[in-house]
Amino acid sequence: MLLSRDFVAYMATEVVKRLVDSEQIETKAVEPVALRVRQKMQEELSVEDRLNDEVREILIQHQDEMRRTGVSYQEMFKKAKAQLARDRKLILR
Repeated sequence: MLLSRDFVAYMATEVVKRLVDSEQIETKAVEPVALRVRQKMQEELSVEDRLNDEVREILIQHQDEMRRTGVSYQEMFKKAKAQLARDRKLILR
């Protein structure tokens, strides 16, 4: 994740405050709403981290074949990640 958890928490709180101030949402409990927004933001930001972990596991399973064929780990990592992202319709930064 490129953003720190503290910054994500700050952004979530600010988003909720601004939505309440501009009367786009109505709530008396800003903190619980900000907490839910922060959790969803962190979940979304961690999608790429989880995808990277899955690609590493796939490549570990195929490491012998990759050695035999002389394929670059970095090249296969990029291709596998791109394919999984396409299959899951993910948009990565």
